[in-house]
Amino acid sequence: MVLGDYFVGPSALATTDALRAAIVPGSRSARKARSALDRVRCGVESPMETRFRLGVIDAGFPEPDVNVDVVDEAGVFLGRADLAWPQHRIALEYDGDHHRERRTFQHDQRRSNGFVVNGWIVIHATAADAGRPAVLVERLRQAFAQRRIEQARRARRDARMSTLA
Repeated sequence: MVLGDYFVGPSALATTDALRAAIVPGSRSARKARSALDRVRCGVESPMETRFRLGVIDAGFPEPDVNVDVVDEAGVFLGRADLAWPQHRIALEYDGDHHRERRTFQHDQRRSNGFVVNGWIVIHATAADAGRPAVLVERLRQAFAQRRIEQARRARRDARMSTLA
């Protein structure tokens, strides 16, 4: 799936239709290829984004959107989240080694702060999380739980307000 995401991603070397057409019907690997192609997504910008996207899906989370533009209340662009659940305002950011470079690190911090003050929960992942994802999965579980709690509180508040009106 990493190669599939690469081919249909920013490289634009192929489309999913072209990849599907390249599968030889009846071949030994046709079923596997079709199954893998069902999990390929346009817009993924790195192999680790693919791995994390598939990992969180396989861990039971809803499929995240890829490379989501995040804006504030006024519509001002804050940045792009690698993987996100916009309806929950949860972002998963993969920070590869290049994110340790000073300028990149400073940019990332500024962007992350913008997300957070605008109500987003931002979970950061590194290559170490790919090999041992338990902590990352737990952080995502906590983020979704926090959003469910917030939603329940809003619903209770709205119900109280409607009885007062």
